[in-house]
Formats: sequence, structure tokens, C-alpha cells
Amino acid sequence: MFRFCIADTEHDWREGTEQYRFIEQCLASVDRQKQPWLIFLAHRVLGYSSSSFYAEEGSFAEPMGRDDLQKLWQKYKVDIAMYGHVHNYERTCPIYQNVCTNEEKQYYDGVLNGTIHVVAGGGGASLAEFTTINTKWSIFKDYDYGFVKLTAFDHSNLLFEYKKSRDGKVYDSFRISRSYRDILACTVDSCPSSTLAS
Repeated sequence: MFRFCIADTEHDWREGTEQYRFIEQCLASVDRQKQPWLIFLAHRVLGYSSSSFYAEEGSFAEPMGRDDLQKLWQKYKVDIAMYGHVHNYERTCPIYQNVCTNEEKQYYDGVLNGTIHVVAGGGGASLAEFTTINTKWSIFKDYDYGFVKLTAFDHSNLLFEYKKSRDGKVYDSFRISRSYRDILACTVDSCPSSTLAS
């Protein structure tokens, strides 16, 4: 029930590149009736992170990370984008163009109107500090080692859990419930533009 589209963050992902075309082909080719949960994965953070080293760069992600890719995430209604590289845990609201599209924090019902970004890099190296800047899109942060678990109960219900490595207990979670019609619904920049003349 999942479709995972994976980007290589060591190569150019900007619009017009071979990898951008590969990512778009992966996102576009999913049959959402069979694989309703669309997940984007990459090592380096191409979406959002409150890590101090990204905040110092002023981008809160890899430079030019989301500039082109957020158009694809929105167009193809990517549910969750997950990254490593930053050794901590952080989850955003559903977001598009730096704006939270849904104020809910634990239970999303219907259309998300954006992508939830997750940094799950809590393994391996030393932990990475968070910036002191208050990022309005960040819902949950944890300076610890951990991992995430996705459970699709069926085509309409998904459970996301973040667990700490030291005890395996859940410290952050959310649910998404929706119907196939919600996936087909137009949201900002997800359907072709039209005018009264077209």
C-alpha cells in the first residue's frame, strides 16, 4: 500500500535534470488506488529542518532543496517526505511554500493540502543541535536517537510513529484518514490551471 520514491541527494535534483525527471516519473506513475500512501525519501534534508547548521545557512534545508521539488510534492500529493543526515528527529505540519496548510497536529482527516516533512536521522553519529529560532512549521522535535514506523491499516488509514531507540516507546505520532476522493481532490498547485476561457 506504500509507494516510496527515493532521491539521491549527492546529485542535482533541480528542475530540468535527469534526477528531477526520474523523481517526477516515480511520483507520476503510482496508482493511488493500489498504493494510496506516497512517501518521498532522501538522505539530505530537501524539505524542512530546524537543525542549527541549516538555520545558519538561512535555508532550513539543503540549499535549493525544496525550490523545485515542492512543486512535485504538491502536484502529486506526497503524504510524507522523510530525510536522514541530521542526527535528531523533527516533524513538520503539512506544509507548502513555507505555510502550514493544516493546523491539526495528531489526526489528519481528508485532504492534507501539503506534505508532512520528517527528519529521522537519530542513528549513527553524534546528535545535531536545533536552532534557537522558533520555526512555526515545526510540530515536534527530539534531540535523541530513534526511528519511525509506518503502519497502513488499509487504503484509508495510516499511522506514523516515532520511537526512541533506548526504550522503543512512542514519543510522537499522527494518523491520516481519508478516502480515494480526497487523493483526487484539487489543492493549491495540484491540478492544471484553468480559466473561464479554457
